[in-house]
Amino acid sequence: MAETGNIATMAEMLSSELFSEFFWERTGPMNHNWACVNPDVHEVKTHPSDVVFYYDEPYTQQRTFLQCDLKSYARSSIVLPKLKGALESLAKQVACAEVSEEWQDLYVHKGQTPAIAGLLFIYNHDGEYDKDFNENLRALQSVKLDIPRGSKIVVLGPEDIYWLDNVRYEIVQMRGRRSGSKLPAPQHCKYYYPQLARKKNLQMDKAKSATLEMLTSKLIVLEFVHPESPGKRGLVLFYRGKGESSDEFTYLFDYLRHYQVFEKDVSVEIKMLDASAYAMPKFRKTVQTYIEGLAAGAEDTSLAQRVSEIQFSSIAQVRTRFSQIEIGMDYE
Repeated sequence: MAETGNIATMAEMLSSELFSEFFWERTGPMNHNWACVNPDVHEVKTHPSDVVFYYDEPYTQQRTFLQCDLKSYARSSIVLPKLKGALESLAKQVACAEVSEEWQDLYVHKGQTPAIAGLLFIYNHDGEYDKDFNENLRALQSVKLDIPRGSKIVVLGPEDIYWLDNVRYEIVQMRGRRSGSKLPAPQHCKYYYPQLARKKNLQMDKAKSATLEMLTSKLIVLEFVHPESPGKRGLVLFYRGKGESSDEFTYLFDYLRHYQVFEKDVSVEIKMLDASAYAMPKFRKTVQTYIEGLAAGAEDTSLAQRVSEIQFSSIAQVRTRFSQIEIGMDYE
């Protein structure tokens, strides 16, 4: 039982470290049971809340509250029946949280328009899971879940968590543990949400967190200002791709150009985890061909200059592991 508790603590520790770097905040009590409001249907008297995170949405006036189920599984435990059970349980939790006065009194902030979602966090604590987790997700798509219309549940599997943990680690390294660091302190950073044509960023100054949609996409964009010269900005693009083709880099350049990043004095760095051995030469070649593909004479423009100044590098891979013994001795 004690061993199980220490293993469960691993997922709590990692999720706390991980999501704090994406500016998620915790609210209310952790590991708390609250009364089910539909016990006849859900067949339970209470629901658990391992932890509830929240962040402000950039394109609406809502604050998202995430009812999280944190799982710390060995490789042999990451199997479809277990995942299906966890997903169905989380769906019932989200359905109840939508209408539970107790849950909302504990976790939702007054004066905010809440958007309640569920997050199933599957951490592989022995680091030995080597199967395609997406096969489980595809199989789970046929499961009918009892959640309110408009609500959502997101599953982060071992590979997703590995990717996000490496982005987190790279940010920490860039911020101060490595010579040549370019990132300032967290108060000068936020995640980048451009002004869209039909969807304005309504909380430009307030919503600085990475949303679930950003964290589950192929691109996480961190924006920062230089504290010594506030008018100067920088973007770091964490791209979840291999860099095996010029099309990937062209996509990123088009993204920056579409949102007019090149029209301003903004430094840009692209980073990839597990990049192809040919990613750097592909990047260099794409820079050359992209500039050549601009209008005649554009080689001498500020646009060409900004494209040529984009930096690219790979992320060193790390895997966060915890010791059951050390966790068990954390009593002082």
